[in-house]
Amino acid sequence: MLNKLLLILVVAFGAKLYFENSSHQYSDNQQDLNQLSTQELLTQEHFTQTERNSFKCDGRQYCSQMTSYEEAKYFLKNCPNTKMDGDDDGIPCERQFNRFD
Repeated sequence: MLNKLLLILVVAFGAKLYFENSSHQYSDNQQDLNQLSTQELLTQEHFTQTERNSFKCDGRQYCSQMTSYEEAKYFLKNCPNTKMDGDDDGIPCERQFNRFD
């Protein structure tokens, strides 16, 4: 009987230590993911802002002439005679850039 009680206590103590470590590691991993996501968003925001500053209407009209979705959106919104939104839903070059919002 004493051996069973001792075994139960050892197992319970081991489980307690295991779960405390697991939750601490999860918390650290979650913090790392949050920092990474924030860094990625800042980088992506900077990249798209840089791209946006470099776009200008130059007569291009078709998706095949676009190098990015951001560029296609800029042309659709700001340039005349574009032919990049066949279904007139405001999303340019859906097939080329896999955008089906």
